[in-house]
Amino acid sequence: MNTPPHEPLIRKVLGGNVFELKLHRLGVEDLDGGSVVKLEILEGDQPVEVNGHGVGLVEALYNALLERYAREYQSLKTIQLTNFQINADIGTKTGQAGVDAIAQVTLDVSNSEGRLFSFHDSSRSVTASTARAVLAMVQFFVNAERAFLTLYNARRDALSRGREDLVARYTAEMAAVVESTSYAEVIANIRKELG
Repeated sequence: MNTPPHEPLIRKVLGGNVFELKLHRLGVEDLDGGSVVKLEILEGDQPVEVNGHGVGLVEALYNALLERYAREYQSLKTIQLTNFQINADIGTKTGQAGVDAIAQVTLDVSNSEGRLFSFHDSSRSVTASTARAVLAMVQFFVNAERAFLTLYNARRDALSRGREDLVARYTAEMAAVVESTSYAEVIANIRKELG
């Protein structure tokens, strides 16, 4: 699985405060009007239930997660799906027909600056792999936004203490992490402030 750009830096900045999402349970109904999902996810160790609907599975999953996280993490609202792809790794089949092959799901999105990011998952369940890829995408952008704000606050603190060495480091790290965020009003205001 490819690591999204700057994820190691984002994880380093957040340390023990990395936001982790894991799929625990997933229910899907396909109706004439689209898909309805009921997800039970783990936020760290805490189970949370979210529901969503959309014209298809990816939109229903994304809408469920937006409902839960977009109020606090505004940048999630600006992400655009650019590609959704499913491939079967026929070499992993156990039977003759190959219908039990491992599905490789790829979800490509762009942020508000047009930068592309890919999220992948593989399993024998296309639905579960799709849900995990969407969760990975939301988790990444939430963590990127959180890391940017953490660095901003650390930079302000370093400025107030006259620590130019740290100001320079935090400014450089903010410049890297901002490439992985998507437009949000708070980030735009900070960018203006930094000039």
